[in-house]
Amino acid sequence: MTNSDRSSAKNDLPEKTEVSRSSFPESDALANIRHSLRTPLNQIIGYSEMLQEEASDSGRLGYLPDLQKIHTAGGQLLALVNEGLAPWKIETGKIDLEMMRHEMRTPLNLIIGYSELCEEVAAEDKSEHFVGDLRKISSAAKNLLALFDSAEFPTQLDISQLARRNIAHRVSDPAADSLPGSAHAEATHNIPRASLLIVDDNEGNRDMLSRRLERYGYTVASAADGQQAIDLMKAQSFDLVLLDVLMPVMDGLETLGRLKADEMLKHVPVIMLSALDEIDSAVRCIEVGAEDYLPKPFNPVLLQARITASLEKKRLRDREQAYLEQLEMEREKSERMLLNILPKSIADRLKAGESTIADSFKDATVLFADLENFTKISTGISPADLVHLLNDIFSGFDWLAELHGLEKIKTIGDAYMVVGGLPNPRPDHASAIAEMALEMQKVIKRFNTVERTFNLRIGISTGPVIAGVIGRKKFIYDLWGDTVNLSSRMESQGQPGKIQVSSSTYERLKNKYAFEKRGVLDVKGKGEMTTYFLTGKLVH
Repeated sequence: MTNSDRSSAKNDLPEKTEVSRSSFPESDALANIRHSLRTPLNQIIGYSEMLQEEASDSGRLGYLPDLQKIHTAGGQLLALVNEGLAPWKIETGKIDLEMMRHEMRTPLNLIIGYSELCEEVAAEDKSEHFVGDLRKISSAAKNLLALFDSAEFPTQLDISQLARRNIAHRVSDPAADSLPGSAHAEATHNIPRASLLIVDDNEGNRDMLSRRLERYGYTVASAADGQQAIDLMKAQSFDLVLLDVLMPVMDGLETLGRLKADEMLKHVPVIMLSALDEIDSAVRCIEVGAEDYLPKPFNPVLLQARITASLEKKRLRDREQAYLEQLEMEREKSERMLLNILPKSIADRLKAGESTIADSFKDATVLFADLENFTKISTGISPADLVHLLNDIFSGFDWLAELHGLEKIKTIGDAYMVVGGLPNPRPDHASAIAEMALEMQKVIKRFNTVERTFNLRIGISTGPVIAGVIGRKKFIYDLWGDTVNLSSRMESQGQPGKIQVSSSTYERLKNKYAFEKRGVLDVKGKGEMTTYFLTGKLVH
């Protein structure tokens, strides 16, 4: 693409998404951030889906693999946003936008890379429609990256204050609630009020009870029937419902049953009110799920005591739920940390109590990759920049390993090791490793600049391996055996920018992939062996 083409392309891009701290007022913070992030993600996913359909219909099958990768990455990004900004997290403290931004950066860079590669091909094919949609995809991804790099974008969203305000608004101070009449109102003047809903078909009853409760310092709303009450509760939050038993159309018991059957409303406590001073009526209400039962007319002291007790129970339940959610978050965090070190099936075995894990696999494919001249290149940059660069490169490789269902074993300096076929055996492990090796060469080119050029030396071998967990405090899942050693030799005695494979891997893949015979190589510790360079996939 020429410079003029690129300039024209820029003019076609949608306007950059602007986000500032003023965009995040307290009550709308999560919604606004989700909207800002989801809009470009929806574009990425939508356009990649349409392009896949059009490529299939028009016979442009060569575009499909990269478009599928773009679509997969877009889905992963959307999952990160949905999980990272889930509304329930408002009860559990801080949402870490910096971590989410870090996790999203690698898939975004890959989306940009693959869309630009497709765009270049489409420009050569003179497929202007494809070019336009691909530009929209890359533009959306670039806008997200620009959004993340903006100084106005927050790195931490402190939801704890919102949560405390929200809970305080919904649950009044129990000590203050116990104060009678005007003394109670004065004590609650400077604190958030609990929100109560009165449901009664008699307007006079509603007005009288509302005025009494407002004097006690509560925020009060009212509904004339059960359906209106349910609609109100779905539209706004209440801490307690005072529900009349006898009402036309939908009586109090039916309304109570519907509330307790609704996942969103069942945790709101309900005190039943009735002029029927009967034990059977009270028992039926409690059985359906009522918190308490009060006969009419009300004793003001008893009314206040029952309301205070119900709100205190709700406050304790809210606190317990917040603690449980926090524990679940910590458990999930620990689980993610463990899965960053060990495969899931191995982690599950350790958690189940296995102390020694060692398995023999008859067939697996091992890949070693090394960054040629990385040590020399690293001498010209700061330690922080060095770690950041290496992390970006290996994060791209990690994404490919996940995409192809492979297991990353470890990094050693600037070397990377991955295996296919374990811990969960699969018949196509050699093909999956070959696909990853070819795409690793594409990924590494994105990090080349005028000042530096990266080349990967990749070695692959197929055969039996032994796998197991070593360590007591710091675990590592590692591999041993001749296949591992030979794969390492294929890398160390390979050539920059090439993928050298052993004859065992060649025999598995020769009918699907293109190879260049290197010839007989004196492999250290193995003697003379015939090796091959993997150059691409065969077109049938």
